[in-house]
Amino acid sequence: MPNQHETINYIELPASDFVAIKRFFSAVFSWTFTDYGEEYCAFSTPTMEGGFYQSDLKSSAASGSALIVFYSENLEATAIKILKEGGEIVTPAFDFPGGRRFHFADPHGNEFAVWSDV
Repeated sequence: MPNQHETINYIELPASDFVAIKRFFSAVFSWTFTDYGEEYCAFSTPTMEGGFYQSDLKSSAASGSALIVFYSENLEATAIKILKEGGEIVTPAFDFPGGRRFHFADPHGNEFAVWSDV
């Protein structure tokens, strides 16, 4: 993925169990991972790169963290995959101008959202 001037280039998130995080994001969103020692693993997707660092802290909108939002062509199917792989729906799906979305927590407890325009 080429670097582009003054664009968001990389995202880092906390995690305490890399095995669970890698299993969850690989199964639900098809992310791939590269380990860099015991306290860091990087991830790659077709549109984004980032990593997880060893920490007990959790990222949530309520604590002021940025909210990372995924897009889905089928909101319900994505929610089912999240639940099947050990995630938790923390805000049920709701309508907003332009679509619907829900919030979920990964196995570590980091909060994300998924939205759809259909």
